[in-house]
Amino acid sequence: MAGHSHWAGIKHKKSKADKQRSNLFSKLSKEITVAAKLGDKNPDINARLRSAIQSARSANMPKDNIERAIDKSSNIIDDNFEGIRYEGFGPGKIAVIIESLTNNKNRTASQIRTIFQKNGGSLGAQGSASHNFKQLGVIKVDKMEISEENIFEIAIDSGASECISNKDFHEIHCDKNEIYSVKKKLEKTINNFISTDISWVPLNSIKVKDDNLKIAMEFIEELEENDDIQRVYTNLNMGMN
Repeated sequence: MAGHSHWAGIKHKKSKADKQRSNLFSKLSKEITVAAKLGDKNPDINARLRSAIQSARSANMPKDNIERAIDKSSNIIDDNFEGIRYEGFGPGKIAVIIESLTNNKNRTASQIRTIFQKNGGSLGAQGSASHNFKQLGVIKVDKMEISEENIFEIAIDSGASECISNKDFHEIHCDKNEIYSVKKKLEKTINNFISTDISWVPLNSIKVKDDNLKIAMEFIEELEENDDIQRVYTNLNMGMN
């Protein structure tokens, strides 16, 4: 029975990982389709599409999926997607910013409000939580691509405001209006990027412990699984201490 339980556990984890991967591909495809619809289908002259394709490649999305998402942009003439930001406070008073891409804002608002309410949070108006963050251009580069010493020097020369080396990747911060200018300078030295995004970076993080941390993590996961939600930003400190 122990062996059976172990196999069941592996199957459960694989099923969850497959679901998360499918969900991620769906969101990336939607962003590619909308970016191609709103701009040119050539990523060389459509910065939003170029960024979306780079994110898809970083997530190992097959080339065929990317091309289908671009082609789909010609077939959604009557399906107008709108980018809407939602803000509020979740379990443990963590500040939350949600970026959605939806063709039915009433449906999306209702679903998000329900998730907040059942987890003891509250959905607020725009501006209610965003003062806990700063909006920055964030460029991520795999640590295998370039050394910490070299990336710091190149980032500063490119006009970045900060360069942070994490466990697996370098994270370059810059003014959100300068992101593609900084990226273009980085591309002279770096060939591959994990992602290029305008992100909400928390000014300070909040620690939530034990059971409350589990509730907060499940709350964030439920938001991320929603088809209309593209990105979720919080000031939750994931550490247990």
